[in-house]
Amino acid sequence: MEHVSPLRFHAAHEAAAAPVAADAWRVAALPRPGLQASIVIPAKDEAENLPQTLAALAAQTDPAGRPLSPEAYEVIVLANNCHDQTAAVARRFAAAHPNFVLHVAELTLPTAEAHVGRARRLLMDEACRRLELEPGGAGILLSTDADTRVAPTWLAANQAELLTHHADAVGGRILTPHANDRPAERRYHLRDTAYRLLRARLEDQLDPDPADPWPRHHQHFGASFAITARAYRRVGGLPAVAYLEDEALYQALRRHDLRVRHSPLVRAFTSDRHEGRVEVGLSWQLREWAALHEQRREPLVEGAAQLAATWRGRRQVRQLWQTAAPSVLPPRILPDAATQQVALRLGVAGADLSRQLLRTTTFGELWEWVQQEQSRTGWPQRWPLVPLSQAVAELRRQTAQHELLTS
Repeated sequence: MEHVSPLRFHAAHEAAAAPVAADAWRVAALPRPGLQASIVIPAKDEAENLPQTLAALAAQTDPAGRPLSPEAYEVIVLANNCHDQTAAVARRFAAAHPNFVLHVAELTLPTAEAHVGRARRLLMDEACRRLELEPGGAGILLSTDADTRVAPTWLAANQAELLTHHADAVGGRILTPHANDRPAERRYHLRDTAYRLLRARLEDQLDPDPADPWPRHHQHFGASFAITARAYRRVGGLPAVAYLEDEALYQALRRHDLRVRHSPLVRAFTSDRHEGRVEVGLSWQLREWAALHEQRREPLVEGAAQLAATWRGRRQVRQLWQTAAPSVLPPRILPDAATQQVALRLGVAGADLSRQLLRTTTFGELWEWVQQEQSRTGWPQRWPLVPLSQAVAELRRQTAQHELLTS
């Protein structure tokens, strides 16, 4: 039975071994002393792209351009349900780079589990286990994709951002090359990026997060995501859903009031192919934009008024919760009029909000309840969705006005 291990330690066994069962999968070699980071890559039929991904990880440097110690980090590739030579390509790369600590395994997951969420969960669980073998268990797990090239300082920048902002996780900025033969799709993507960055700016203005100050971005996806081993355990691991598992992990972090930094200093470059490996991801979004272009339509999104109402309301709920938090001693009496007023603005029942304010132990849990209640009562329908270009214009005006008022 094959186990994941550096090729130089078990080359003869890896060359001829059969894929292992998911429930028996472990990296055979113990982590090197001083291991600080474990990087995981789920890979399905990625023989063509994987060498560039691995080359970028093998060439990691500190901010001054000095190569990082190969003792400090490792990479684990999980080739799952492949029909090409993905695993063999990874092993050849390991043979050509003997100082690069690379573990390679093959799995054939059952049909119901043959998706990126399950593969990434297996990888991150194993990476976390290995980091916890080190004294203190203070290492970090990092995720990227097999069609992604991280920047030379990607690992160092993630480590620095976690430390500087006392963060529990870091979402990196993910960029795409965009083929010149798809200019319409490029325009949609640029406009969508402008919208999401302006959203992030308005959110920072109306309900700032000390762990995620401006400048920041909006991405927290599997192509560039870092999380401490302690935070990973606290949220119970990566949700093994068929797609958007990275978004589900982000929501779990927020639910536990853990700190997520969206750092523009952490950068990765991913493929803009139309045929991806997941049901809903970047490739799906690119196809959607291409279809909208053919139909001469714009995406419909939340406008500035709705976003502003959401974030002002969230700030007010947080202020109420901090007053009523179970950890506050002695317990304080909530001003009923203030609670009723906030509840009315957010479209939830005042009595229910009062109970939740006293019951929930994290603000993230409380805000999730508010959002669920809003969906049930139809609060979002107070504002119709607007065309993307209109939303961008609205957000530009609103963020500029706020800058003037606070300067």
